Amino acid sequence: MRLPRPDVTGQVPLEKAIKNRRTIRSFASHSIPLKSFSQILWAGQGIIEEGGFRRSAPSGGALYPLDIYALVGEKGVEEIESGVYHYEPRTHEITVVKEGDLRRELARAALGQMWMAEAPLSLIVTAEYQRSSSKYGERGVRYSMIEAGHAAQNIFLQAEALGLGAGIVGAFHDREVIWVGKLRQGHEPLLIMPVGYKK
Repeated sequence: MRLPRPDVTGQVPLEKAIKNRRTIRSFASHSIPLKSFSQILWAGQGIIEEGGFRRSAPSGGALYPLDIYALVGEKGVEEIESGVYHYEPRTHEITVVKEGDLRRELARAALGQMWMAEAPLSLIVTAEYQRSSSKYGERGVRYSMIEAGHAAQNIFLQAEALGLGAGIVGAFHDREVIWVGKLRQGHEPLLIMPVGYKK
């Protein structure tokens, strides 16, 4: 599914988004507009140059080891069925990976942090270390983790600018998250970001 074209100008100054950003752990049950969903994915890993390949978050050697999976709850995002989707930066599209509302399963995989199941959307940021370590050796793992932090901050600030909020979770059983999200082989989960309207 091709997503709406992302905006490159907004209504909220960057400084205000930085000042107001908070980690959110309590979400309202409202659906996220498709346009906002598109914008958040673009902020995390979207292409930022016409006809190019450079993405919104910096990457060592421009090797881009990260992938983002979107776990959408029932009526979580307007015009999208519940399920897990893989974001394709080059075409700004999502492809379905797994069907169904899996928010509770993801929360259980995250050491039973059931507040996560309230969020209409959770983003799973993964790294395929080989993409980076093919050039940088073992250091590529560290660079991938640094890059995940850059992508997460972009998501935080974009959510704030859209009137949404985001949380961030690093405590989870990797194998269980891989199973719940049906992540591709070699895509290691680094963090999970629940997103939605603040309660």
